[in-house]
Amino acid sequence: MITTLLNAVNRTLACDDFGKLLLRLVVGGLMLFHGLHKLFDGVDGISAMLVAKGLPGFIAYGVLMGEVVAPVLLILGVLTRPAALVLAFTMVVAWLMVGLDKTAALDKTGAWAIESLVYFFVAGLAIAFLGAGKYALGTKSSWQ
Repeated sequence: MITTLLNAVNRTLACDDFGKLLLRLVVGGLMLFHGLHKLFDGVDGISAMLVAKGLPGFIAYGVLMGEVVAPVLLILGVLTRPAALVLAFTMVVAWLMVGLDKTAALDKTGAWAIESLVYFFVAGLAIAFLGAGKYALGTKSSWQ
């Protein structure tokens, strides 16, 4: 009885391409909120952090690649693997810029202080390994 039920559930939910689409939409969509904030309000805060660390401030515009362009590509399913890697790299840079001292800390609600950075990093890697799936605009495999 239980085996029959589990087999039915497994058959019903065996939709790998839909799972890939859902992952792309959620990860890309949630990261896009971060990027749109920087797109509309500017990257001055990030630029100031870079300058304080002895780096050129113009590098801050790279965040728009990782938080606007890459998420849009993920949502569309175009150049999905490279876009996912750009997003993951952006999270490494964000961790080095603002999260390094929070790596062993909890926030005020008890969650890991760099939880969202790790979420986006691992999700980016997962998408890079999984690819876009069949529900993507980049229909040729090299563009997914």
